This record gives sequence, C-alpha cells and structure tokens, in this order.
Amino acid sequence: MQFVTVRDFRSSSREIWDKLSRDDEIIVTNNGKPTALLLNVSENNFEETLRLIRQAKVLRIVGDMREEAGERGFLNDEEIDAEIQAYRDEKRKNAK
Repeated sequence: MQFVTVRDFRSSSREIWDKLSRDDEIIVTNNGKPTALLLNVSENNFEETLRLIRQAKVLRIVGDMREEAGERGFLNDEEIDAEIQAYRDEKRKNAK
C-alpha cells in the first residue's frame, strides 16, 4: 500500500497516476492522516468496484450504529426509524 501526501499529489500527479497503475491503490494523506483512497479501475470493473465500495461503507455504518447501540443500550422501533431517517437526511444533504 502506497501513501502520498496531498502536497505530493498536487505537485507530482503524473508520477502518482503511474504508481496507481502499478500498485492498484494509493492512500492520500493530509497532515499525516489518511483522507482519500485512490483505486485503479477500468471501464470493465468500474461499476462493480463502486458497488462494492458503497456496500462496504454501509456495512461500516451499520457496524458503527451497532457499537453505539451496544454502548447506549438497545433501541426501540421509533429510535431505529429516527436513526434511519437521520442517515437518509444527511445523505441527501451531502448529495446536494
């Protein structure tokens, strides 16, 4: 797994694209913290890769929700519906 800084990404993008074609993934860091993941995709696997990434994000969110629920106690049906609605609202807000 390769790491590059935001600064290097801006100044040496051609070299980074070359690295990406060889390494398949690069982590972009900002102030030493990972902030983005670059993946090498092709027209043949783009849709499948995007679907899998979205699926992984949902699984992470559900895991986070389960962890939080375990810390706070179990949620009732109304609380579950409110959590789902809040997530959907946030998703719509970020899509704009």
